Amino acid sequence: MSTSSLTFPSLHHHRKNNLPTSKTTIHRRRPTTIRFSATSPDTTTTTTTTGSNTDNKNLPIRPIPGSYGIPFYQPLKDRFEYFYGPGGRDEFFKTRVQKHQSTVFRTNMPPGPFISKNPNVVVLLDAKSFPTLFDVTKVEKKDLFTGTYMPSTELTGGHRVLSYLDPSEPKYAPLKNMVFFMLKNSIKKIIPEFQKTYNELFDELEAELSNKGKAFFNDVGEQTAFRFLGRAYLNTNPEETKIGKDGPKLIGTWVLFNLGPLLRLGLPWFVEEPLLHTFRLPAALVKKNYNKLYDFFESCSGEIIEHAKSLGLEKDEAVHNILFTLCFNTFGGIKILFPNTLKWLGRAGTNLHTQLAEEIRNAIKVHGGGKVTMAAMEQMPLMKSVVYESLRIEPPVALQYGKAKKDMTIESHDAVFKVKEGEMLFGYQPFATKDPKIFDRPEESVPDRFVGEGEKLLKYVTWSNGPETETPTAGNKQCAGKDFVVLITRLFVIELFRRYDSFDIEVGASPLGAKITLTSLKRARV
Repeated sequence: MSTSSLTFPSLHHHRKNNLPTSKTTIHRRRPTTIRFSATSPDTTTTTTTTGSNTDNKNLPIRPIPGSYGIPFYQPLKDRFEYFYGPGGRDEFFKTRVQKHQSTVFRTNMPPGPFISKNPNVVVLLDAKSFPTLFDVTKVEKKDLFTGTYMPSTELTGGHRVLSYLDPSEPKYAPLKNMVFFMLKNSIKKIIPEFQKTYNELFDELEAELSNKGKAFFNDVGEQTAFRFLGRAYLNTNPEETKIGKDGPKLIGTWVLFNLGPLLRLGLPWFVEEPLLHTFRLPAALVKKNYNKLYDFFESCSGEIIEHAKSLGLEKDEAVHNILFTLCFNTFGGIKILFPNTLKWLGRAGTNLHTQLAEEIRNAIKVHGGGKVTMAAMEQMPLMKSVVYESLRIEPPVALQYGKAKKDMTIESHDAVFKVKEGEMLFGYQPFATKDPKIFDRPEESVPDRFVGEGEKLLKYVTWSNGPETETPTAGNKQCAGKDFVVLITRLFVIELFRRYDSFDIEVGASPLGAKITLTSLKRARV
């Protein structure tokens, strides 16, 4: 069964003639500074070429540099460097780009022994080769959501949930259509429930700031996110059910058991390595927590479950997928994205805050009749650009995987590489979305980067497992909630600057996203 995706009309990419011209210009391609020594081309027969802008017929064919080293030993060495080397995982990839003089190379990815059977990957780190990972005619996505290992299905009720399915599998389309139904059913509730719930958040932050001189955003922000999702999708405030305020904590523990092999918690290496990266945490230890979440979603998802049944899905499978979609994908995304957005806004300072406040308040007054509407949001080009820039500079999902379905060639900016059928491809998205051959000042957060002519760069914003200019469907792997995530992040920025003229923050480290402490909130002058 196929279907069109959920549509939020005002979020789809289209240019407006009345948008102001961006201060940022499209970056023109410069000659590369990466050089390759002459080598004889590989003679392997290929069936397809992949990579954006494949019209350049003069790129040299090169063997993929790098190696996987001695089995067992080299994957362990690479894992240790990835997690504990100076500069963290960014430096892990940067040093290999410099060593191989290439943004495409071979290496091993964590977790490796004893969790992953095969840690070998071909790495794609530039904006030209990276989109290969989105093309499901060329790569398979089966069981690759978390990379070179898959968490036990005991963590998801014995089911392979949607995120682990390839679009070619029979259950993929009905499960994704169920998610589209969830999104469509929530459209009218998103704005009012977001405003209600996040004004509760701001009240709480103001009270804490008044009493303690600072306010910690993350914990209360997670409570707010789960409360909002319950209200918007399930017509239920989870805090008024048996789950109470335990939702975020229950989700956090469960996510740790799923993603532990990929996380750095800040513990000494001799604790983290055996605890998280060498052996799987037993799923039985988190079963009680998971069952509490399951019971909550089973009791509150009646309408969604009935629709899932009409799509040919069993109730149990539907509930586990609803849980995963809202807790792992959506709540997990907000947990990372909102603190990161606050971080970049806070660091930008009062000049940007003033511009955003003026733009947002004026658009609401003139185009929304005093209310936040989709039409009013369309008249906020700087606000929209700020949200896209947050998604570009620090995408909430950093790692992407795909397995080559056939022999193919992949183009970077500088060369063509031959990949064999069955090879694992891996992309580290923060490098692809900060490609200096696409973006000027790629390491900087440029608030108006996507204003005016800058909108042409949106095709390189790929946080959703696909370009921002494309649409999720039941036939691709692009995030079903792509437009929803953009919308609520816009609402977050809007509600922030409707209420405040400016704010100050302190930023700390966190295993997922940034740790934000608010040190001041300057109320809007009436």
